[in-house]
Amino acid sequence: MFPEGPPDMQSLLAQATAMQEQLMAAQEQLAVTEVDGTSGGGLVTATVNGNGELLGLRIAPEVCDADDTETLADLVVAAVRDAASNAGRAAAEQMGGIAGGLGGAEEAPSSFLTPPRD
Repeated sequence: MFPEGPPDMQSLLAQATAMQEQLMAAQEQLAVTEVDGTSGGGLVTATVNGNGELLGLRIAPEVCDADDTETLADLVVAAVRDAASNAGRAAAEQMGGIAGGLGGAEEAPSSFLTPPRD
């Protein structure tokens, strides 16, 4: 079953511990990483952290029209989605190097890419 002999359990445990520490450090880094997303040619900018949590929203005054709130709402949603997508890419870059050959680790969780819907 193991042509080279049984695996060294101490070594495997040390590798798992090191990977866990790297993962925790990466998660802490993502929590403080800020990523922007924009829509409407920069009229609306959403800022999220690396975990995809919305931190801020900037709206240019010229996009505010009391008679057309639907367009503003669409721009906000688009900016938040863009920011979440950018956060997902940042997370994939951060986590991808840690997980190495675990398979599928290069993909960001889908929760990073799609904000929750009401």
